[in-house]
Amino acid sequence: MSAPEPESLYTFHVSELQRRTAVALERAGLEHLVVWSGTPRVRMFDDLHDPYTANPHFKAWLPLTRAPGSWLVATPGRRPKLVFLQPRDYWHVVPATPTDAWADAFDIVTIREPGEALAHLPAHARSAVIGEDHGTPDGYRPTNPPAVLDHLHYHRAFKTPYELALMRRASLRGARAHRAAEAAFREGRAEFDIHLAYCAAARQDACELPYGNIVALNEHAAVLHYTELEREPPAVARSLLIDAGASEAGYACDITRTHAADPRGEFQGLVDAVDGVQRALCERVRAGVDYRALHIEAHLALAGVLRDAGIVRMAPESALETGVSSAFFPHGLGHGIGLQVHDVAGFAAGEQGGTLPRPDGHPYLRLTRTLAPGMVVTIEPGLYFIDMLLEPLRTGTHAADIDWSAVDAFRPYGGIRIEDDVACTDGAPENLTRDAFALVD
Repeated sequence: MSAPEPESLYTFHVSELQRRTAVALERAGLEHLVVWSGTPRVRMFDDLHDPYTANPHFKAWLPLTRAPGSWLVATPGRRPKLVFLQPRDYWHVVPATPTDAWADAFDIVTIREPGEALAHLPAHARSAVIGEDHGTPDGYRPTNPPAVLDHLHYHRAFKTPYELALMRRASLRGARAHRAAEAAFREGRAEFDIHLAYCAAARQDACELPYGNIVALNEHAAVLHYTELEREPPAVARSLLIDAGASEAGYACDITRTHAADPRGEFQGLVDAVDGVQRALCERVRAGVDYRALHIEAHLALAGVLRDAGIVRMAPESALETGVSSAFFPHGLGHGIGLQVHDVAGFAAGEQGGTLPRPDGHPYLRLTRTLAPGMVVTIEPGLYFIDMLLEPLRTGTHAADIDWSAVDAFRPYGGIRIEDDVACTDGAPENLTRDAFALVD
């Protein structure tokens, strides 16, 4: 049976947001939730605007990612209201009047000037006004009350069926684009050309993607967020690490794959070993699992890969305890994902605030919560050959526990990262990424 389409799930999604909002407002002693969609910023000393990005709280309610200057008003017991800015403008394309089925869930007021919104917004003193303090009318600045944000952010980790359906669509778009990027790599194209092939297949421009594409050939993969995009291909292409996503109605996917030019070489063997670890970790995305413990499991498993490959001569437990594994795997296992690539409340102890600490010695982990049905997380273990992190090992206590000739042999490949988006359910996890690749292939 095919999965339901997002449109058929939207009404329940809005009712769930209304329920969450009612609780958050009651706790804060407020009556209305008012969400500002945001507006683009003008560049300094210029008259050009930076690309517009919608407030995540706004696009949580509405599949509108290009409606700057608009407002959402949610009051418990009433239909939500959309104050929709449709300016008179012959310089730019004006946002079209909403006519899709989702619009039936809202009272829609169209305004022509930003200041006209004030006549349609509730009293500021009784409202939680959510958004960036930029571009709002005088006297109606965002307040972003912590009691409201803590509640809404905490529950945003639990995706509604509507949100999951959109994330499946984003994953399918991303998987299709990843296949196009791999083909461009096999053709010997430059990083910039691989990036363009990705965008063309995703049917999204760079500013529409959820984050800047990481397209790293050879040793560039040792830079975790490499985004330079060389215009000329290297003399010899050994490897490609591509970390790139796609968007669907404001929801993101985040996918990473590493490809070896030689499918029979030692680097391909290392990629396959990391892929095996990654698949096993994805299967561990189950209700009740502490994500911090899963991160430690990733370190132990990757240390085992390093030992089996002859790179490190230490037991996995010793590699973890001494920090050797962190020199090869220096980032966190993953993060929450949804309306934002690195979704909010990754450290939230509860719906009323508080934080859950990272494990000692692991400062870059972005998620410390216990998994529960509805959460979607990334699983992205990696192994890298980063000179800045390995140099202290060369002169340190554990230098003899590392085969430096093996390290030097792998350095020209940069590193490996494999990343899927995985939904936690009441039973087995749903791997949005692997399912999407299966459909594409």
